[in-house]
Amino acid sequence: MRHALLAMAGIALGVAAASQPASAQSNWWSDPLNSREIQYLDDYRPQASPIPRQRVEISEQFGPGTIVISTSARRLYYVTRPGEAIEYGIGVGRPGFEWTGTKRVTAKREWPSWTPPAEMLRRRPDLPRYMSGGPDNPLGARALYLGSSLYRIHGSNEPETIGQAVSSGCIRMTNADVIDLYSRVKVGAKVVVLN
Repeated sequence: MRHALLAMAGIALGVAAASQPASAQSNWWSDPLNSREIQYLDDYRPQASPIPRQRVEISEQFGPGTIVISTSARRLYYVTRPGEAIEYGIGVGRPGFEWTGTKRVTAKREWPSWTPPAEMLRRRPDLPRYMSGGPDNPLGARALYLGSSLYRIHGSNEPETIGQAVSSGCIRMTNADVIDLYSRVKVGAKVVVLN
């Protein structure tokens, strides 16, 4: 009888928690890779990446703080110390929009606004001319701006594109992954984009 009462109490607690409005739910998420709590804005919830973040070995030619992007592997590596990096799944430029080279992170923005460049508007005149930052914005939760180029490393509200070649040259990450990367990267960090 006692087990039945405990089970009923557990069910009642579960129903009560599920019936609370979204605004009453916690907007904190425990990041499993670095064991810290991250707070999200506007009841935003992190997306599950189809490619889990993990620690990996990397060539010691890349110094700590460097971002290395392999477009063919569709992975981004943030070098944490000589020979070690955090690997993230990414989306990359579709055929005709691939690029390689070395850039620097020249700016960082949280929940950035988006103004499509003229080149993109010529291809897609249906796009809005401006979007304020937020969960529906194509740049997602964070953006790292790469030199004077039109390219960014940014979040995405389309996690299903991670591991795909669908962008106009920008590097896409899930919002949870770009928030983690953003917290680690400093303005001035070197970004090496390989094929």
